[in-house]
Amino acid sequence: MRVLLIGGTGTISSAISARLMEEGHELWLINRGNHNDRLQAGAHVIQADINDEEYVGKQLEGQRFDVAVDFIAFTREQLERDYRLLYGRTGQFIFISSASAYQKPLSHYCINEATPLSNPYWQYSRNKIQGEEFLMEKYRENGFPVTIVRPSHTYGDRSIPVGLHGSKGSYQVIKRMLEGKPVLVHGDGSALWTMTYNEDFAKGFLGLMGNIHAIGEAVQITGDETVTWNQVYQIIAASLGVEFKPFYVSTGFLVSASPKAWDLRGSLWGDKANSVVFDNSKLKRLVPDFCATVRLDQGIPWAVKYVMSHPECRKEDPEFDRWCDCVIEAQKEAAAKVREAIT
Repeated sequence: MRVLLIGGTGTISSAISARLMEEGHELWLINRGNHNDRLQAGAHVIQADINDEEYVGKQLEGQRFDVAVDFIAFTREQLERDYRLLYGRTGQFIFISSASAYQKPLSHYCINEATPLSNPYWQYSRNKIQGEEFLMEKYRENGFPVTIVRPSHTYGDRSIPVGLHGSKGSYQVIKRMLEGKPVLVHGDGSALWTMTYNEDFAKGFLGLMGNIHAIGEAVQITGDETVTWNQVYQIIAASLGVEFKPFYVSTGFLVSASPKAWDLRGSLWGDKANSVVFDNSKLKRLVPDFCATVRLDQGIPWAVKYVMSHPECRKEDPEFDRWCDCVIEAQKEAAAKVREAIT
């Protein structure tokens, strides 16, 4: 296949790029060049900002692709741009939406592609919904060959997946563990969650590329493994060789006490505070040989090893660290005041 990826160096897209090259496909990337170390050798690179529509349009003149994928489109306006650039130039356009677009709160714990889309807590998710609606409109009106893919929490080696972190990523949570500090966990840590290793995700994704039965369809790609947040953190702590010291705080308090920049209302109320179990029957029907094989207790140790051996992945976040300490102290003081008031 002749494949165009917009992006190509992120957690999901880097795994897909690598697998495409391994299988001998002709890979083209539209990439700004900010992470050239992650670009696949042998790929054709158009170094450009996709938002520079006029320039990109000139680079695409006379080009046609079997599949085009945008990994960095988050709004309807960006997808309208993609439509203008790629209509008539690709046999399939794949939009990376999000499983966070599914209704919150859920009416049923088991999620499939028929679950309604509605998220009043997170603008990111509402933008993805609007993008899906636009593309399906173009599919119905003009036959634009769209496939919508909804990932859930997909991780790779460069970042250790956690439920709650600040604006600089998850490393500060890891640092707290290493220092013997308590780690904030939303609720009581018993909510169910699904994480998918990026190489497993790539298996399902490539099975949808060039698949005529995926045109006009929305498909979620996740593993079948379901864990609690307590299990997630216990695996991380075991990988670090330290004790997991949870400090449980209600989601409502965390949201109300968080800085606006971290958007915990969206990432918690609109996503991780909900128990989710995915029914991947549709994916397996479209890609019969798909099977996620990397368990969380395998993938997380790989991520821990990589992060701890690559300084560039360890971004400290003193602001988040102070906030965690303040939340813990405030909760302890409130509990003490309540005890004092009734004795």
